[in-house]
Amino acid sequence: MKKFLIILLILVLISPIIILADQAGDCDEYCQHLQDDPPWDSPENQTCICNPLATTNFEVIIDNIIDFIFNIAIVLAPLMTIVAGFLFVTAGGNLEQINRAKAMITWSIIGFLIILLAKGIMAVIESLLGVG
Repeated sequence: MKKFLIILLILVLISPIIILADQAGDCDEYCQHLQDDPPWDSPENQTCICNPLATTNFEVIIDNIIDFIFNIAIVLAPLMTIVAGFLFVTAGGNLEQINRAKAMITWSIIGFLIILLAKGIMAVIESLLGVG
């Protein structure tokens, strides 16, 4: 009984791949023109699942992830510094709050430097490999 359930589970997981593989030609064309104005209508009697990353190139995926994290860090680093400055100003001599504010400033700067280094290291690797 256990083997039967495992085989059934595998077939259920594989069947959409087999079904969608037959219809891939129309879906590929639909996904390529999805951003057109006006957008294309989906193929008849088909469910198309488009790649949300819009690329299959590993370097581009990593570069997009680093860019996304970098954009978040550009917003968060000054915000965390402002919050830490507010804690520092309102500490009123409370040594624990002053130390917490100093640690917050230190770690936000360290985090932002790590993000900058990641972006710089990616650019150096791309230039050494001749990619991009």
